[in-house]
Amino acid sequence: MDLEFVGIDPETGQSGSPTVWVDPETRDIVMQSYTADDATREACVRNTAPGHSRGIPDHETVVRIPARMVPALRKACDAAERQL
Repeated sequence: MDLEFVGIDPETGQSGSPTVWVDPETRDIVMQSYTADDATREACVRNTAPGHSRGIPDHETVVRIPARMVPALRKACDAAERQL
């Protein structure tokens, strides 16, 4: 699988940086970011989407995306839509 690189955290160093890609076949947005801490995960569980079971399924996780990554996310959304 080849992913289309979209952007990286503008405040990044040389390793371990939030990054965003788009899968050109599925148009999925793929993110590397910070693992959410326990307080954030618990807040997500407390605020579960209406009609959904509480908790985070084993096959899912919660990540925290820095606000400074919003431009890269917009660019990723545009790239995913162009694949239509």
